Amino acid sequence: MEFFRIRKDIPFMRHALLLNAFSFITFLAAIFFIWQKGLHLSIEFTGGTVMEITYPQTAPLDSIRDQIAKIGYTDTQVQNFGSSRDVMIRLPLQRDQTGQVIPSAQQSTAVMQVLEANNSGAKLQRVEYVGPQVGKELAIDGIKALIFVVIGIMIYLAFRFEWKFAVAGILANLHDVVIILGFFAFFQWEFSLSVLAAVLAVLGYSVNESVVIFDRIRESFRRQRKMSPREIIDNAITSTISRTVITHGSTEMMVVAMLIFGGPSLFYFALALTIGILFGIYSSVFVAAAIAMWLGIKREDLIKADRKPNENNRPDDPNFGAQV
Repeated sequence: MEFFRIRKDIPFMRHALLLNAFSFITFLAAIFFIWQKGLHLSIEFTGGTVMEITYPQTAPLDSIRDQIAKIGYTDTQVQNFGSSRDVMIRLPLQRDQTGQVIPSAQQSTAVMQVLEANNSGAKLQRVEYVGPQVGKELAIDGIKALIFVVIGIMIYLAFRFEWKFAVAGILANLHDVVIILGFFAFFQWEFSLSVLAAVLAVLGYSVNESVVIFDRIRESFRRQRKMSPREIIDNAITSTISRTVITHGSTEMMVVAMLIFGGPSLFYFALALTIGILFGIYSSVFVAAAIAMWLGIKREDLIKADRKPNENNRPDDPNFGAQV
């Protein structure tokens, strides 16, 4: 299905050098902010206190956040689980004026005092302390997952297409991941497990767009024998624009809905997806395809040379064209 069809190829690769320079600068800027500021890790990575509270009626999540913030507990996660009356509160590690970590029991007691003071009927069901060691293990497992995804994508692209496409595709995908992390480092948005899941989802989503363009480039090499590689890439990208608008437009509508109406528990997850989708479109066209062009992709890389027929065989011979 197509919303529209562009008859004349758009010369995307004419501006590839300028846009790749922009990508390189933003990539370096993202790395700088990650190194300089670091990621604002959530309780899953740093450790903290997890509280489960139940209410006799629907829990007022916004009011709970405001009440907890008034006693100095910032960056607190408050969300429903199981039902609208059950609330999970995640409190990050807090330190007193001497630099000592405030015990988990003291944190939970302070939170329950402020909640009970409002006669809300809140009842504490469970308190659990998540230590920094657990957070460290989660961080290591997250990095391992990211590495395995990257390796898997490279192997897939190398077998599906050619090593030049594999290098181009993975560089474009890493570009998207680093840009997302750069945004979270610069603005000090909370980086949680849900955001990590969004980053991994963006990797798969972005490589899908690259595969569509790479596949169209291969088809164009087969059909268009007189076009140069630059013209082939422009033709492939132009012919997939309608598909890109449909796919990414419909996906982004759902992500924006989560961003606006999903509440605080889904906000950063949807925000990471939004950044990843937008930069994924950009990187698939102006990073992946351009890098493949710079690496010298050509028809012979994607299409095996046709075998010449055996001159000793006749056309009506069943073995005509067979190799000796």
